[in-house]
Amino acid sequence: MARITMREAISQALWEEMERDPKVFIMGEEVGLWGGTYAVTKGFYDHFGADRVRDTPIAEAAIIGGAIGAALTGLRPVAELMTINFAFSAFDHIVNQAAKMHMMFGGQMVLPLVIRAVGGGGRQLGATHSQTPDAIFAHFPGLKVVAPGTPADAKGLLKAAIRSQDPILFIEHATLYQTRGEVPEGDYIVPIGKSTVARPGKDVTIVTYSKMLEISLKAAETLAKEGIEAEVVDLRSLRPLDMEPVIESFKKTNRAVVVEEGWKSFGVGSEIAARIYEEAFDYVDAPVKRVAQTEVPLPYNHTLEQMMLPKVEDIISAVKEVL
Repeated sequence: MARITMREAISQALWEEMERDPKVFIMGEEVGLWGGTYAVTKGFYDHFGADRVRDTPIAEAAIIGGAIGAALTGLRPVAELMTINFAFSAFDHIVNQAAKMHMMFGGQMVLPLVIRAVGGGGRQLGATHSQTPDAIFAHFPGLKVVAPGTPADAKGLLKAAIRSQDPILFIEHATLYQTRGEVPEGDYIVPIGKSTVARPGKDVTIVTYSKMLEISLKAAETLAKEGIEAEVVDLRSLRPLDMEPVIESFKKTNRAVVVEEGWKSFGVGSEIAARIYEEAFDYVDAPVKRVAQTEVPLPYNHTLEQMMLPKVEDIISAVKEVL
């Protein structure tokens, strides 16, 4: 297997799916001539042409509205939003149209639509460009929400998303594009809605996803040096949410720490903790701990920004509390 960056893995998935299916096309701000804000679609315009790599105006509602219309007519659009923060400008289209049309029209409407969006903090982009609102979108039935934490999962999940018949929000963390990992070549698919154990352990369960997978694995390595073996479960998808590996792990360890980059209130960690209490209450030996971003608009200043984001030390502290 080749060892490549997440940027290359995502680009590879898009390229392969566009070669495989002529109905797949890309649309978004600067995806064509510029090659994408994060260079994911660099070279696509020259190879596939302007019909299949479409630069759009700076108008997120128009991007998503156009993508919905294209999907309804049988095409498979991959709409790129420069940042997930701009998805709020298209919120009505995403949650009131894309997420609901299939069921509201008795299955007559099919929307094979992928919305790629960059999320997360850590790049000094300021409070309105650095949010992690994943839980907001995962709240709505009818919309699938995927957030990979490794290059291999990024490729496999994106290929699965493009082939899906459902509208899917595919969230790519802004600081993971340079992360390297082994990625299978060729037609590699990862099923959507399947969590996985990223690191086996016996003392405590750490549940996480996206960028926080990297941070959680680093925390687990440090804890192992102290004789604490943490099992790390990577959710990969928030809707559908696969709790089976989480519950299986918790029944073994009896303790859990949920790590997310978003804010703690009304977040992913709240949902995971509630499900653990509902489905495995008899196995609880300590309250479920949640690690999340400090609840303030994320500062622009680099030092302050890093202070607000979850860190390895925060996870280690939470693990030791539940132990």
